Amino acid sequence: MSPQPPVIAIDGPSGSGKGTVAALLARRLGWHLLDSGALYRLLGYAAQKHGIELTDEQSLGRLAAALDVQFDTSRLGQGPTIVLEGEDVTHAIRNEQVGAWASQVAALPLVRQALLQRQQDFQEMPGLVADGRDMGTVVFPQAALKIFLTASAGERARRRFEQLKAKGSDVNLASLLEEIRVRDERDTRRAVAPLKPADDAVQLDSTTLSIEEVLDVILNEAAARHLEG
Repeated sequence: MSPQPPVIAIDGPSGSGKGTVAALLARRLGWHLLDSGALYRLLGYAAQKHGIELTDEQSLGRLAAALDVQFDTSRLGQGPTIVLEGEDVTHAIRNEQVGAWASQVAALPLVRQALLQRQQDFQEMPGLVADGRDMGTVVFPQAALKIFLTASAGERARRRFEQLKAKGSDVNLASLLEEIRVRDERDTRRAVAPLKPADDAVQLDSTTLSIEEVLDVILNEAAARHLEG
């Protein structure tokens, strides 16, 4: 049997910086990238588009299994274009409302089961950087390197506030902080695949670190495991 492509799994709560770090790491290594959170955002978005209640687990499971989505990585120097049912939804799925929908559908066992194989199919040569909440615990338990990236709730709310303000959104820091706390509560207490570090994960608090500093720590861990690419 040919060896399995290596995986670096980066898990953590919303706003910890894992998406940005994962994209930079994949680019540096020349590996594939899986933004698993985008799949749940896409499902929440598609459910609203098709009039499916976020509590209808059976219908959501069927929708997840047949989700028509492509990640187009052809744009040099930019993140992937996300296409759902022929529509470019790259920016549409990145607001707070869609994030809340994603957190709701992600708590449903049938949804997680339907999306599990789709996520594992991203594991291709030369390697995969997988960003999510259960990459190291459920989706890729044999990952060569597992990172659990976190930051204080206050810092994560501040980062999101700055991002949204830069985009011209009218946002409230206190409301963002409350949304993050509610989401953390839901993600860590859900019955299926709760947000938690894998037993063998490297735990990294980014509260006082820059993206470059976080990236350097992970690259050093990768080098120690001979995963430099």
